[in-house]
Amino acid sequence: MNKACPVHIDLLIEAGDWQSEDLLEAIAEKAIAAAFAISDLGVVENTEVSLVFTDDAHIQDLNKMWREKDKPTNVLSFPGDDSEEPPFGPLLGDIVIAKETVKREALELEIPFEHHLIHLIVHGTLHLFGYDHQIDEDAEEMEAEERLILASLQIPDPYKDAPLSADK
Repeated sequence: MNKACPVHIDLLIEAGDWQSEDLLEAIAEKAIAAAFAISDLGVVENTEVSLVFTDDAHIQDLNKMWREKDKPTNVLSFPGDDSEEPPFGPLLGDIVIAKETVKREALELEIPFEHHLIHLIVHGTLHLFGYDHQIDEDAEEMEAEERLILASLQIPDPYKDAPLSADK
């Protein structure tokens, strides 16, 4: 665990043509550390988050099973504890990300793949803390938090020109 990142990251490359595990772990630590540095996210000591890097086929199965949407999506989050307020943990939850969808969206948005991946890890992390975007007021709050976190990493506002609901 990186000292800047207050949670242990359990990383799994399940499927898909992903970068090396070391590079993905560095990207994940950067994204999650920024989320904690900017947002008021409280966890108990020795908290763990699971990141699963997969492909469209697997995330489509999960999306169908858990959200009744029979299509791939970019990121899914599964909170690990029943707690509804901080501190959370020690099992924060799972974030699952699909390579093909992330790559396709980055190309469509004309943004670097790594920026989009960081955004989705931040987005997934915020979901584990109860942030949501199902109603406009909640979406505005979540997007504002994402903008602050991403700006701290010098990543341009992903909502500026092309709003992207990361959990369609």
